[in-house]
Amino acid sequence: MKAQWISIPVDDQARALKFYTDRLGFIPKVDVPVGEDFRWLTVVSPEDPDGVEVVLEPKGHPAADAYTKALAADGIPINQFAVADVQAEYERLTKLGVTFTQEPTSMGPVTTAVLDDTVGNLIQLVHQDEDTEPDLL
Repeated sequence: MKAQWISIPVDDQARALKFYTDRLGFIPKVDVPVGEDFRWLTVVSPEDPDGVEVVLEPKGHPAADAYTKALAADGIPINQFAVADVQAEYERLTKLGVTFTQEPTSMGPVTTAVLDDTVGNLIQLVHQDEDTEPDLL
């Protein structure tokens, strides 16, 4: 078993696609119409185009909107993306007009920053020092 897709509920799939590609740097993977109003829409990291796909999932269920609004109101990211250098990504994305709710913050072996994806979610950027990854087994 392996993780192949992660879903991020979004307010607007077209706006989400533009943000996740033009700002965050993901590349489109699948774009298939599903009914009249929605698409099976995924993006992937250019560093791993055959890796995990991010599904830009339309908020079709009433609970999705309440869930994402509650998370955002409490400042909780819906997902995390690994980056090599949080400070560099913060600076690059800020220049592109991305809004951050948390600037880069070091917490021992982990550095994080939190951004607003413009489609109803907070996303956390994370870098964890390789030397300090916990041995869970």
